[in-house]
Amino acid sequence: MNALTKTNFNFKNQKSLYVGKVRDVYNINDDLLVMVVSDRISAFDVVLPKGIPYKGQVLNQIASKFLDATADIVPNWKLDSPDPMVTVGHKCESFPVEMIVRAYLTGSSWREYKNGAREICGVAIPDGMREHQAFEKPILTPTTKAELGLHDENISREEIIAQGYVSEEDYVKLEEYSLKLFARGQEIAKKMGLILVDTKYEFGKKDGKIYLIDEIHTPDSSRYFYLDTYQERFDKGENQRQLSKEFVREWLMENNFKGQPGEVVPEMTDEIVAGISERYIELYEKITGEKFVKADTENISDRIYKNISEYLK
Repeated sequence: MNALTKTNFNFKNQKSLYVGKVRDVYNINDDLLVMVVSDRISAFDVVLPKGIPYKGQVLNQIASKFLDATADIVPNWKLDSPDPMVTVGHKCESFPVEMIVRAYLTGSSWREYKNGAREICGVAIPDGMREHQAFEKPILTPTTKAELGLHDENISREEIIAQGYVSEEDYVKLEEYSLKLFARGQEIAKKMGLILVDTKYEFGKKDGKIYLIDEIHTPDSSRYFYLDTYQERFDKGENQRQLSKEFVREWLMENNFKGQPGEVVPEMTDEIVAGISERYIELYEKITGEKFVKADTENISDRIYKNISEYLK
């Protein structure tokens, strides 16, 4: 199974290439962005040494579906998806914050809570909560967008506005859009027998208009629990069955890796890589209700270059 871990294309009118942890983003004439979702996988802000076959296709196709399914709530950047691993859309000036919506006390928020924190990003969390417990209503816990290799930092609404990251007028819209998108994501997940636990949204501006950008409701940006076993497992204090990237983080932590200086990424055997690939495909089928159709991976780079070049004509 081939995996795409690097691209270095040169398209007509290309101005620049930004290489993120997972996505390679080509700027076409300061007007369009061509986003290639690679098979790279990151955890604890570290890109792991091996790619995961079909991961890029899974992420791109889930995001594409959810962008279409939420376009009535907020305009989004997507124009088309000319390849299973590619989305082309509007180039926007992105806001330097990520809007994280949480409906449950889990993951990093639980780790902070367990260590005594009773406030996250200026939002008060009551005493006596348990891991995986639902909040009364979803909360917003934004972070600043870090440069590659650095950790995103928690920040409060007040700090974002006071420090001029986002104007108060725009921030009010970002809050409103984020909560509406999350509610839609929860509705869709519930129909598929899942719970959308938490997620992140990114927004940008073009010609004075706010757009939803990047990915939405994918297993890299979101966490899902299985609805049918949630309550029983919660009552028993058991770990939740979940479809997200958390299982990768847990595997790394079990092998003494948390992204700290001096730590070594555990060996990614073919078996581990295949297992992660299967989990991503499972999530695709579970969240979309559709059978995953594997794209031809014999010459991934050639296929992608051809499809994008034809689209840009």
